[in-house]
Amino acid sequence: MAVSSPITVVIVDDHEIVRRGLVDLLTLDDAFEVVGEAATGAEALQVVRATRPRVVLLDVRLPDRSGVSVCRTLGRGPQPPAVLMLTSFSDADAAAASAEAGAAGYLLKDVHGDALLDALRRVSAGEVLAPGPTAAGAGGDHHAAPLPQVDDAGWQLLTGQERRVLLGIGEGRTNKQIAAELYLSERTVEHYEASMLAKLGLRRRTQAVAYVTRLGPRVR
Repeated sequence: MAVSSPITVVIVDDHEIVRRGLVDLLTLDDAFEVVGEAATGAEALQVVRATRPRVVLLDVRLPDRSGVSVCRTLGRGPQPPAVLMLTSFSDADAAAASAEAGAAGYLLKDVHGDALLDALRRVSAGEVLAPGPTAAGAGGDHHAAPLPQVDDAGWQLLTGQERRVLLGIGEGRTNKQIAAELYLSERTVEHYEASMLAKLGLRRRTQAVAYVTRLGPRVR
C-alpha cells in the first residue's frame, strides 16, 4: 500500500510561543509536516513562495499587514495554498473579510487541538469550512444582504479619507485600528464609514468588505 505524503504546513503568527505550540502539536501527528514559519506578512509571502505548502495557518492580525491582505495576495499566486485563518478574537467582520479574501476557514485560537488538526485535513482536501457562531460572532449575518452592483462609479464618489477607511475595512481592520493608522479619532472614522456606506448604497461593514474584494486591483 502506498503511503500518502504528509500535509505540508506553513505557520504564520507574530508570537513565537504560539508558533512553537502549533509546531509541537503538528509534529505529534505524522500526517503533517511543518515546512516553514513566519512572524510577519512579508516573511509569510517569502516562506510560502520558497516552500509551496498545501496549507497556510495564518494569524488574522500581523504587525506589518493584516492576515486578510496576506491571504488575498497568496490567492493570486501560482498554485495557491489553502489558507486557514486563526485568531484570538471573535469578529464577524474579520471572518467575512477572510472568506471574501479566499480563506478556506476561520478558527479561534482556543480551538481544541484535535479540531484544529481536523480542520487542516479538511481544507487541505479542498473543503471550505463554514464559519460557526463562535468564529462569526453573535450577529452571524454576513450573508444576510445582497451586495449592490459593483463598479468604479461608486469608488469615484468617495473622498480620499473615505477610500482609506473603506480599504481598511476591506482588510478586516477595526475602526480603532483604522483610526490609529490614519491619526484620526474613532468617532471621525465612524463618520467617514457612515458617509462611505451611504454613497455606495451599502448597509453594513461586511458588504463593504465584499465591495473592496470585488473591485480588486482597481482600488490598489
